[in-house]
Amino acid sequence: MHTFRRSAALLALSLGTVASLPALAADELHYNQISLRAEVSQEVARDLMIVTLYTEEQNTDPAKLAADVSTTMNKALAQAKQVKDITLRQGSRNSYPIYDTKGQKITGWRERAELRLESSDFAALSKLTGELLTDLKMGGMDFAIATPTRKASEDALLKDAVSAFKARAQLATDALGGKGYKIVNLNLNSNGYPQPYMRAPMMMKAAAMDAAPVTPDVEAGTSQVSMTADGSIEVLMP
Repeated sequence: MHTFRRSAALLALSLGTVASLPALAADELHYNQISLRAEVSQEVARDLMIVTLYTEEQNTDPAKLAADVSTTMNKALAQAKQVKDITLRQGSRNSYPIYDTKGQKITGWRERAELRLESSDFAALSKLTGELLTDLKMGGMDFAIATPTRKASEDALLKDAVSAFKARAQLATDALGGKGYKIVNLNLNSNGYPQPYMRAPMMMKAAAMDAAPVTPDVEAGTSQVSMTADGSIEVLMP
């Protein structure tokens, strides 16, 4: 009986020793690992111009009001379609009642419809906008980074971010006296691609007031965009 108990104890000890080996191996995986971060950035031109125009009318007859608004918008759409390289998007269209001074009785209806124009040809869109302001009103002028430009910028920044990360990894390896390193993990994230940059609606007021359409000067500017590389490396010691 004593012999059996002693053998069982030895077996339990042996199993406990074996079971601890994977945990020890897991700890060794993190040996000489360090976390690094590198960031690169560049100025990217806002090369997409976005103009929002609208018409707003009122009438006591909602059916006639809707017809008048549709006529104005259809005329603007037909005119805009004659210009190349301009993307047209119809924005929101809403109607709501007008009440008397007591706020109890409906005395009429007001309706507003929007037209959104986008183009990388600033001169063409500016000229068209000036012409459309004969019948429409300026809702806003925005500038953004066009999708192809954004993709090209991200691709270039990704390569630069990886190169910067490798440079920091080598610097850290040299500082620790290592003979080399291997990348354990690496995450890349882009930042700084903004929402469209809005200019005030009053910017093109002169175009609406002039008998002849005026092509206003526009300056879209740039946005600073960046790419970060976060990760960890394992330094290989001699």
